[in-house]
Amino acid sequence: MLAYHRRMGWAAAVAVAVLAATLVLTGAVRRWLGARAILDRPVERSSHSVPVPRGGGLAIIPVLLGGWGAIAAAGAPTRVLIVMAVAAALAALSWRDDIGGLPVPIRLLAHAAAVGVGLAALPGPIFQGALPIALDRAATWLMWLWFVELYNFMDGIDGITAVETIAIGTGVALAVTLAGATGDGTASLAVAAVAAALGFLRWNWHPAQIFLGDVGSVPLGYLIGWLLLLLAAKGLWAPALILPLYYLADASLTLLRRALSGERIWRAHRAHFYQRALAPDGDHAAVSCLVLAGDAALIAAALIAVRWPAPGLVLGVVVTAALLWRLEQRAHRA
Repeated sequence: MLAYHRRMGWAAAVAVAVLAATLVLTGAVRRWLGARAILDRPVERSSHSVPVPRGGGLAIIPVLLGGWGAIAAAGAPTRVLIVMAVAAALAALSWRDDIGGLPVPIRLLAHAAAVGVGLAALPGPIFQGALPIALDRAATWLMWLWFVELYNFMDGIDGITAVETIAIGTGVALAVTLAGATGDGTASLAVAAVAAALGFLRWNWHPAQIFLGDVGSVPLGYLIGWLLLLLAAKGLWAPALILPLYYLADASLTLLRRALSGERIWRAHRAHFYQRALAPDGDHAAVSCLVLAGDAALIAAALIAVRWPAPGLVLGVVVTAALLWRLEQRAHRA
């Protein structure tokens, strides 16, 4: 018990340090990006109307990785170091994409390879023996890769990715605590992610003073995806599915709708539910608050699913459908 309290005290100290460091470093990175005119300039498909510094991941990702390193040094499994190294490599590649652009096939191959390496950092089968191990790994690879891509796709308005990261991290930490599965440091890693996202949200809330850029959204999606897979590997597959359900539904349904209409699905667009919800007034904060409210309900559903998976899943689907309906209703408001 004493060791547990010491570990929790260290995790809390790391979270406070991550929050403070992200707050300070994001402001410094914002000034650096602005001085070098590394800006996201509005185009036809943009959701903002003025140039905004792009590259906030240069602040949040190093701080978060430093926090995870401190947690690993205090006793978390060393496999976290594999995930940290791959996330750092993804951040470097994505920064190159932010400042110069990379062909889509190169980006996708790099993301696929990163997920393949990351499979070695998972403690065991994700599908709890329901699939042969080779099929389990293949399905896990595909799901993780899609999650990395959609985390990037969904980073399209002020505050939304920080809000989603805070919600998923909070849900993971609460779920493993409720299940009594805190021994491997998953909850501590999740809390550190929440702290980093909170620090960044101070600068990214509407009107945003800085954007994440691919250097932030891609490695962040990779790290959050790994936390969700850890949750599933503990047998908590229902909470792991429920927590990101809004992001999964919005990205997947939008992709399907665009594919069925014959659009080039790799092109930039403004067809996501949350993007269309901006149409009446361009109020990013109102839309992000709707997402936050839906995410809070999904956390509640995930906690129910720790004990009762089927009812929790049903509630999660209902909450997600209600959120999508509310966003669509807002999109068509006069």
